[in-house]
Amino acid sequence: MSNVETSEYETPNPFSAGLRMKCPRCGKGSLFEGFLQVRNRCAACDQDFASHDTGDGPAVFIMLIASTLVLVPAFIVEFVYSPPYWIYGVTAVPLLIILSLGLLRPAKALMFALQFHYKAAEGDPSAGGGDEL
Repeated sequence: MSNVETSEYETPNPFSAGLRMKCPRCGKGSLFEGFLQVRNRCAACDQDFASHDTGDGPAVFIMLIASTLVLVPAFIVEFVYSPPYWIYGVTAVPLLIILSLGLLRPAKALMFALQFHYKAAEGDPSAGGGDEL
């Protein structure tokens, strides 16, 4: 007899559940109740999400990705064509806002699903992180 905990749900791939913004346990219920507000419980499997938190990790990754995708071409355009600065206000700024807001929700859901899958907990040394000073 095995001491491995069995579940009545077939746990979905964390990447699939995260990018679809679904519950990381059952893959069916919606993860969010607002734009970035994670539900307290899954509507489909009643999994408690209150103790899980992604913090600022998704925002940091998205800022790095979006700024790289927008600023590298902007620098190239600046050095090759030297357009007036208002061009960047009309193109680069809205593109940064659209990319940031468009990618933030799936990134938060993906990080949430990965933390859930690997049972990451804040300050838990057995989970691979924590303060071991």
